[in-house]
Amino acid sequence: MKISARNVLEGTITAIKKGATTAHVSLDVNGTNVMASITNEAVDELKLTVGMRAAAVVKASDVIIAIDD
Repeated sequence: MKISARNVLEGTITAIKKGATTAHVSLDVNGTNVMASITNEAVDELKLTVGMRAAAVVKASDVIIAIDD
């Protein structure tokens, strides 16, 4: 697979919580939890399971940095 996005975070799926239409998939990326909201249909089509290796692909036009004063 080739992809144009440059931010690809590889990790292991730690949880999948399905809702009515949307699932929250948690990915452990070197000790950092990354969560994605995807359709239940996508979870089923990709056959996602806890413990499976996967990648979070981040494509955004803006990244905002904030600090506490």
